[in-house]
Amino acid sequence: MRRPGSHGVLMDQVYRRQRHIYNFTRRYYLIGRDDLIGRLNLRPGDSAVEIGCGTARNLLAIARRYPGVRLFGLDASAEMLRTAQDDVNRAGLTDRIVLRHGFAETLSPELFCESRGFDAAIFSYSLSMIPDWRGALARAGATLSDRGSLHIVDFGDFGSLPRVAAALLRFWLRHFHVAPRAELLLMLEKASAAGHLRIYPGRYAFSWSGSRDVEWVLANVAVPPQATDIS
Repeated sequence: MRRPGSHGVLMDQVYRRQRHIYNFTRRYYLIGRDDLIGRLNLRPGDSAVEIGCGTARNLLAIARRYPGVRLFGLDASAEMLRTAQDDVNRAGLTDRIVLRHGFAETLSPELFCESRGFDAAIFSYSLSMIPDWRGALARAGATLSDRGSLHIVDFGDFGSLPRVAAALLRFWLRHFHVAPRAELLLMLEKASAAGHLRIYPGRYAFSWSGSRDVEWVLANVAVPPQATDIS
């Protein structure tokens, strides 16, 4: 398992230059992000945290859609956070969006000087880049308020894409240290009653929203032995 510190160094290496063009280039293939934002149903006074917030693109969109919501972003890459903070400053939203450098394993409301749990925790194309994605989900669930909800959008298992196209896509994603979590998608499909799951054409990507009891999903959904992470 990669240590959090070394993962942060890797993420800085990956995004040191890409951060300048990230939003423009990713808009064409990180699908489902705006659909997920539309399902958050946040109310004024609520709080939401994004784990792996990158350039804060999603946080800025959430701030515009949900006035009065307090937003927090955590990312392993200090380089990405430089761009994120610049964009937050430029948008005049420093009073609503707080950013911190850190890892999913260290997530807590106290990290942002908050005393109560978050009302929503968001993983947008970040679980596929977090080495201990199970631990990240469990930790996020533990930081939610009693009525808090968890929201995920990420790459799928490409199971309905042509075989050659799926293989090329996996090869390309590995170049960016992205490992789609096929096992997670299978878990969520089997636990369909536990949340709202949408699978996009070709099983290219999926989005899921559910309750804070993510540990139930991780612990109780049987996964076939042959189902493993795609890495």
